[in-house]
Amino acid sequence: MAGLPAQEDLALLGLLQLVSPALPIGAFAWSQGLESAFELGWVTQEQELGEWIDGVLEDGLGRCELPLLVRLQQAWAEEDAAALNEWDGWLKATRETAELSDEDARLGAALLRLLRSLALEPPAALMPETPGYVTVFAWVAHQRGVPLRQTLIGFAWAWLENQLAVACKAMPLGHTAAQRLTEQLRPRVVEVVAQALERPDAALGPILPGLALASAQHETQYSRLFRS
Repeated sequence: MAGLPAQEDLALLGLLQLVSPALPIGAFAWSQGLESAFELGWVTQEQELGEWIDGVLEDGLGRCELPLLVRLQQAWAEEDAAALNEWDGWLKATRETAELSDEDARLGAALLRLLRSLALEPPAALMPETPGYVTVFAWVAHQRGVPLRQTLIGFAWAWLENQLAVACKAMPLGHTAAQRLTEQLRPRVVEVVAQALERPDAALGPILPGLALASAQHETQYSRLFRS
């Protein structure tokens, strides 16, 4: 009917709300090992930061969170509680440090609390016990009718913005330099999402030994701004 918002527009707005830095779940508090990469001297300037982010995007998100979002959103759509539990547990098992595990659990719990306050909580019969952030994110995307490709692009974009925000605070990185990196990495987001949509189960799993070492180092780092 004329005057009614199109369903795809509502889905897009719902995705923008979900990936907004203003979403009150505390994602700004985590650096995912990047702060330690600064402290250790692995990342010291703009080019190195771009290479670090590109590597984590391809060998981390592209092999782990993004293809898992595909499986989790499909499982929510199919009301497949067994698949939801399996993939949520699989994702928890890939977290190589206490901080990375804690981040996933805390962000998942925070997003779930927000959904409860908005009357958007997932069905209890389907929801894994203490679901992680990616699992809850997939529920919201399903509930709002976001297409799979856009779900992955939104998740990757939010992660990229957060990584650059971390660098602006801790590196420091100027905002103009952050925008240069955004321009450089936007096409890579699209490429990695396309790969993640086609990645088979046997090819899943992050390949990020450097990030794992940085994250473990961060647990005892003397001076820090972020929780990971």
